[in-house]
Amino acid sequence: MKNNFHVDSERKLNSQAPHSASLGADLRALRKARGLTLTEIANRLDRSVGWLSQVERDMSEPSISDLRLIAECLGVPMSMLFAHSAAPADEQGYVVRAGSRRPMGSGEEGLIEELLSPDLTDDFEMVHSTFEPHSQMQTPANRPTQEVGYMVSGRLELMIGARSFQVGPGDSFRIKHEPYRWANPFDEPAVAIWVIAPPVY
Repeated sequence: MKNNFHVDSERKLNSQAPHSASLGADLRALRKARGLTLTEIANRLDRSVGWLSQVERDMSEPSISDLRLIAECLGVPMSMLFAHSAAPADEQGYVVRAGSRRPMGSGEEGLIEELLSPDLTDDFEMVHSTFEPHSQMQTPANRPTQEVGYMVSGRLELMIGARSFQVGPGDSFRIKHEPYRWANPFDEPAVAIWVIAPPVY
């Protein structure tokens, strides 16, 4: 029989360990990042608020059809909702393998984004961004975020506020509550690691 010291020690260790990724936690983080309420999502899905709340608490498992509709409501690819379960149980919440990153966004403008964070529950998001040759952002973004990027390879043209910059391998940059736009007019892809807080996914 365990004495009180061992029980208290185990409780302390368990409380300090990060929660492993779960579909419910991911859905809740995505919903909150978009400023949507349970009621708004439930109405779009023609489901009850109680059912959606149970899904977010991992007490109810949505069907594939439900997940497809939820992904559409949240504006994310279906694969983003499945990839968290691909990691071995002992690595979930800790490690993201190079071949198991979650795809983000549509890639329509020539930007391929993959989530580097183990799940969607952090106060920031870390993204691996690949900018295809001769691609550019069509409409400037203006988000209530602080963003820092680090160039791994290639070159990128950045327009931040009224200023223009060209950045290359080893350079880093910050965007803080200013409109910005990017372009890659060059013949090789550019790769950057991007950290965004609060997360927008």
